[in-house]
Amino acid sequence: MKRLLAAVMVAASLFVAGCANTSAPRDSRAIQAAAAGASGSSPTYSSAKAAPVYPTGRLTPIVPGTEGWTDHSVVTLAPPADMWDRIRRGFKMPDLDSDLVRDREQWYATRPDYIQRMTERSSKYIFHIVEELERRGMPTELALLPYIESAFNPQAVSSARAAGMWQFMPATGNDYDLKQNLFRDDRRDVVASTRAALDYLQRLYTMFGDWQLALAAYNWGEGNVSRAIARNQKAGLPTGYTDLKMPDETRYYVPKLQAVKNIVANPQQFAVDLPFIANHPYFQTVALPRDLDVELAAKLADVRIEDFRALNPAAHKPVLLAASGTPLLLPWDNAAVFKRNFEAYSQGQYASWTAWTVPSTMTVADAAQRAGMSEADLRAMNNIPPRMLIKSGSTLIVPRTARVKEDVAAVVAETGHLSFEPEIVTRRTVVKAGRSDSVTSIANRYKLSPARVAQWNDVAASHRFKRGAQVVVYLPVRAALAERAGSGAKHAVVTAKRGGGVPRAMVTPVSTRAPAAAARGTEAASKKAVSTKPRGGSTSKKKR
Repeated sequence: MKRLLAAVMVAASLFVAGCANTSAPRDSRAIQAAAAGASGSSPTYSSAKAAPVYPTGRLTPIVPGTEGWTDHSVVTLAPPADMWDRIRRGFKMPDLDSDLVRDREQWYATRPDYIQRMTERSSKYIFHIVEELERRGMPTELALLPYIESAFNPQAVSSARAAGMWQFMPATGNDYDLKQNLFRDDRRDVVASTRAALDYLQRLYTMFGDWQLALAAYNWGEGNVSRAIARNQKAGLPTGYTDLKMPDETRYYVPKLQAVKNIVANPQQFAVDLPFIANHPYFQTVALPRDLDVELAAKLADVRIEDFRALNPAAHKPVLLAASGTPLLLPWDNAAVFKRNFEAYSQGQYASWTAWTVPSTMTVADAAQRAGMSEADLRAMNNIPPRMLIKSGSTLIVPRTARVKEDVAAVVAETGHLSFEPEIVTRRTVVKAGRSDSVTSIANRYKLSPARVAQWNDVAASHRFKRGAQVVVYLPVRAALAERAGSGAKHAVVTAKRGGGVPRAMVTPVSTRAPAAAARGTEAASKKAVSTKPRGGSTSKKKR
């Protein structure tokens, strides 16, 4: 019996030692210190990786003030009470103390309604952001950056075309693999834009070795910050954030973040009541098995359409495409509801819209007729501006009929685009033939197709006109007005012929009006009349 009891006691001791080993700190110094405490000898530290040392004597707890105590030896087991507490525990950036910080503290503290709206809006996204920051070992202050960038509005768009919570410019978004096509803009996507923003911030911190300079570069552009540092170095001046010459927006940028950090760290000091945000995921990702209308997706998930769009702001069309490979974000408890309702749905097709690739350049009216919808509806659905033709290869969102069984193909979902070219407004103009003028010579003079000139005048393509004969041509409006003003060929006398049952002005797609050679000439004339080149320099606040 005594032997059995002794065996049980040994087994229990080994079990307790094993549990203590699994929960003990991994720091080899702490282990060696514990061993030294048990044996009475002095610990020996080595920077080289050594074999683990296990205590042989009686185990004693490590408490603050003892030789084996380190800041990381004992970890609290209590989870953070809410997201604010969790964010506070991860603060790592050096504090900035300046008059600008106090100015921004005052600005935020005197606007409690604004803080309330921002923080309530952030409750859907901040858990995911903090999770990503902690996984990467980054300061949790960065979870507050969308307050500065967009007030946590994923649909925010600046005057400089920066978009989303993290305010990515189009080019920078492309650099960080944020898709921007006809169907979605991942600069607004909660998960994708957060990944890209943290990638970018990590890169900037690696580049500058300073979080304040990294933030300045996020706002102002890494090239601008690098040049400002080089100027100070050349002048023998310090190169910290507060030492650089920069635009006012960038100078206020870090103080704004510091002010929000101070308010989160001690809301009572600023008389601010931060709403409770649970330390729990707000959303789950759900795979999209079929093309699906946005409204139907919200209905199947049993969430309001406003809440659905807030979690899936990247989709800016009424249909979600399965081929995009982008999952849905749904509130935590509604993900299972969606899956169950989707499997049970049997009331018709999942998507009432599809994508149609335009086979040739055509007018909006022609495209609407072929799509089976009104011109006004086609323009509204696809944001088609006035006085434009739809170019060949463009993708339009059109109604999906019952005959269409296939979902939109992956190549269309990934590369779908919509391109336009200006409509060419032509006017019926009559010119007088000169000596030895023919169909070909007049066509060449006005950069038209000889076949068209012959057709307009009901003659053969080889016909030669008598001197003074009236020849009908259709010219772009500006060219026709120039002819009427006498700025055409020296031997041509221009008159505007009315009547005859032929309209005086018409809109003709370049691709259908004349053969290729004439089309190129007419298109060149049109480009002079309608310029699409942007004027002036960039107004971007972030020249990344």
